[in-house]
Amino acid sequence: MSTQPDQRQDQRQELAAFLRSRRARVTPDEVGLPRTGRRRTPGLRREELALLAGISATWYTYLEQGRDIRASEQVLESLASALRLNRHERGHLLRLAGHHAPPEECAPSAPLTPEVASVPLLLHPHPAYVIDGNYDVLTHNQPAADLFPNLSAPTDRPPNFLRWVFLEPLARHVLADWEPEARGLLARLRTLSGRHPADPRYTRLIDELHEHSEEARTWWPDYEVQARHSGNKRLRPPGRTTPVTYTYTAFHLAEQPEQTLVIYFEQ
Repeated sequence: MSTQPDQRQDQRQELAAFLRSRRARVTPDEVGLPRTGRRRTPGLRREELALLAGISATWYTYLEQGRDIRASEQVLESLASALRLNRHERGHLLRLAGHHAPPEECAPSAPLTPEVASVPLLLHPHPAYVIDGNYDVLTHNQPAADLFPNLSAPTDRPPNFLRWVFLEPLARHVLADWEPEARGLLARLRTLSGRHPADPRYTRLIDELHEHSEEARTWWPDYEVQARHSGNKRLRPPGRTTPVTYTYTAFHLAEQPEQTLVIYFEQ
């Protein structure tokens, strides 16, 4: 891959921050190391992690300093194992270090086809929408507009579900578990933006959230990563004061894996 110097430096700094954040979360007890001396910071020391991963402590320090070195996949897998990363975190680590995800995972977005745009309308009365990789809402039906008020409020940009969660005041009422929902979305944004480091759609959204949301500014350095998934949400539909549990299911489009159809079913 041909990468501009500034972009490579940004990726090295992202890699360094990710490694530091994960090292701080692993305690010596968890990996069977004795506690020796007083610790100024939580988690493993650099030399302890290097020992567990079977690499030079000096070389690992260079990684955390964002120096211009390239780690092999074997070394990164050793670090991932020592840090107890899950598969989504492992993939994120590999991408930050310049080892690419499969082409279909990083396929560029394409315009929504008329056939796909009509699908949420066919799913009435269930709330449904199609989102792009950066959570732009490409199409949605009226039940979704009712369940998520002001989702498509007048703006010079497409509606965006992440922007709605963090910046729309009504979102904190609709989402009964607002904080874990918002944290999860931010973690998924981090994962997706790591796959598209030069895509301005992601950088603009991240900058906007940092500028206007104190929570986004506070949580971003935690460096959580997460993949999209299905599950349950407690929501307050229009006219109701108590939460209702919805099951939601996400389907990636076969020819456009960055586009996802999301459907909600009231339990």
